[in-house]
Amino acid sequence: MQRELVLVLNPGSTSTKIAVYRGTERLAQENLNHDTHMLDGFEKITDQYDYRKDMIIGWLKENGFNTQDLRAVVGRGGLLRPMPSGAYRVSEPMVKDLIIGIQGEHASNLGGMIADAIAKTEGIDAYIVDPVAVDEFEPLARISGMPELKRKSLVHALNIKAIAHRVADEMGKKVEELNLILAHLGGGISIVPMKKGKIIDANNANEMGPFSPERCGGLPVGDVAKMCFSGDYTPAELKKKMRGKGGMTAYLGTNDGREVVKRIEAGDKEAKLVFEAMAYQIAKEIGAMATVIEGKVDAVVLTGGVAYSKYLTDYVTERVSFIAPVIIKAGEDEMEALNLGVLRVLEGEEVAKIYEDEVSFND
Repeated sequence: MQRELVLVLNPGSTSTKIAVYRGTERLAQENLNHDTHMLDGFEKITDQYDYRKDMIIGWLKENGFNTQDLRAVVGRGGLLRPMPSGAYRVSEPMVKDLIIGIQGEHASNLGGMIADAIAKTEGIDAYIVDPVAVDEFEPLARISGMPELKRKSLVHALNIKAIAHRVADEMGKKVEELNLILAHLGGGISIVPMKKGKIIDANNANEMGPFSPERCGGLPVGDVAKMCFSGDYTPAELKKKMRGKGGMTAYLGTNDGREVVKRIEAGDKEAKLVFEAMAYQIAKEIGAMATVIEGKVDAVVLTGGVAYSKYLTDYVTERVSFIAPVIIKAGEDEMEALNLGVLRVLEGEEVAKIYEDEVSFND
């Protein structure tokens, strides 16, 4: 049997991107949108496993793809233990940590789980590439101000790394020769200083930094503590207020920046205030990250879906262009990055890392 295809899976908060590749050729891609009312019915994100897997299998059949033709399945990695960047073969300890949510709940946790399940039916390997838990922090970046709590590296590493390589190529340099500040602007926002190819600091997009279309960002910690003990919310309700129902969604009832810009153009002052506040916080975080690399910045790069908004990128650019030239790379390159990551392993250019060999189980 000639197995030529790679199945790529990228679960997001309200959709699952799916693609099939033959080598570097993308044969098909789809964004499987999920009913938000259906998703709200699941207590934990990992409870969505069967629902999303069945949709993926159904899409493959509808589009004439047979799992017997797959040579590998690759999923976006999730909130695993801190780990070096690279491609990893999915293993039992990894799946266990994805189910537990060892560093928290995120839709990307489903990527490795579903990839593993589909691959096992065919006796092939499943992989993840540059997961959210990629950790290249320097020691200073780990100190939080409270000894019991460490600052964690939880970041949109996959797209950030892919875009950094693309920008470096366009500049005629290797990424290891550059200092960049990259802002991934999506449902969650990650802003990182990349020093010579390494992400040496980041806001944890679930808990810190700017608020985003769906997440609350950094909050006044004393007031959050009061909410936790007020008796008005269950832990699950508070989680949803912070991730999924926070940020722009909480203020304006939508996570769609295009809709918000239309409201602004129609004279909606509240929409203008909130959208510009999000852009203001993004710019402020970029400024903070410039200090991490002592202002020696070759470029500021805005990427992710929200970077399609010229209204927002113009606002941010006006405030941060004094730091370095601003480059807009709207959208995300995650599907291609996942495929290229696993191809490097399949073609023998890289050796797949083993999760349990690369992480610490003592934390």
